[in-house]
Amino acid sequence: MDFPALIFALSLAAAAQVPASDRGTAPSAAPEAPPTARYCLRVDPVVGSRMETIRCETRADWAALDVDVDKEWAMWGVRVVTGMPGYGG
Repeated sequence: MDFPALIFALSLAAAAQVPASDRGTAPSAAPEAPPTARYCLRVDPVVGSRMETIRCETRADWAALDVDVDKEWAMWGVRVVTGMPGYGG
């Protein structure tokens, strides 16, 4: 394989590893899930820390905190947890 072809192949492999949210194709609304599903969003770090914080709550819990999951999902959404073994979810 010649050098330009190698560079091209490596750039395609690297592009495939970039998450969709980093490519500007993030979903505009949170995905549909059962009522017990927890929506994980990035939140402000604890004061004095630089560690990224991710908080997972149900839609109802986010609504009680005055957070519109569908509105915030495109910017801060991480994942949806639909069940955890041993927790009855």
